[in-house]
Amino acid sequence: MGTLYVVATPIGNIEDVSPRAGRVLASVEVIAAEDTRHTGRLLSRLGIATPMISYHAFNERSRIEMLLERLDAGDVALVSDAGTPSISDPGAAIVHAAATAGFPVLAVPGPSAFTAAMSISGFTDGPVVFLGFLPRKKGERTHLLERSLDTGFALFLFESPRRVVSTIRELAEIAPDRETAVFREMTKMYEETLRGTSAHLADLLSELDNIKGEIVIGVAGRNGDSVSQASAHDLLSARLCSGMSVSQTAKEVAALTGIPRSDVYEMAVTMRAVEKRLYPD
Repeated sequence: MGTLYVVATPIGNIEDVSPRAGRVLASVEVIAAEDTRHTGRLLSRLGIATPMISYHAFNERSRIEMLLERLDAGDVALVSDAGTPSISDPGAAIVHAAATAGFPVLAVPGPSAFTAAMSISGFTDGPVVFLGFLPRKKGERTHLLERSLDTGFALFLFESPRRVVSTIRELAEIAPDRETAVFREMTKMYEETLRGTSAHLADLLSELDNIKGEIVIGVAGRNGDSVSQASAHDLLSARLCSGMSVSQTAKEVAALTGIPRSDVYEMAVTMRAVEKRLYPD
């Protein structure tokens, strides 16, 4: 019984290929590649002559039976054009089918545009939401962005250079003050990171012509660029001491800090209750 190896390949810089990835690609019976021409160039540079078959978004269902038969005879490697297969690339279907059929499925981890962007974003001190590529229809896309941003978690997504400006504009409409970063051509010669609020980046990108390259967009969590809980406590205390109502205090502090209004309201109610116990009329 063969093993299905899910092999990460460089997203730009060939030096990022791991020794294990090279060994696995050289030792398997066949490589299922998203684009055999693209992978062929990588294999040539690595001095690997393993045969390939195509496995992409338009034929993956029809390839499953063939790949399961190949696994009966020996090991198979799965690669995408770049990065880690099945992360917004073909792969999930054969991984599920192989695992269901009882074949071992092993990851050969390595490059991923998603994790690379997260690692240099400065946004990942808590949970994150990964959306992959957004839906094409504006209504579906806006709904997904609004739901994701409402979680308060950091957000990451892939985007094409043709749509990056419109997507940043949508983010600016929904959350104009959230800290945002656009990562372009990571690990490649013209790697570039643009940072600022989504509103600032919307203005900046509108002035740029002919944006090229693969792009990841990151958006900080709700508190990623806001004051800390301790600062929120100080803001609440000052306003409550001035005689401002709990409701108005919560509204203002939530707007200043980015912390959900319901959370701020609960903090304010607790502070007011403690104050009354300590300083009864």
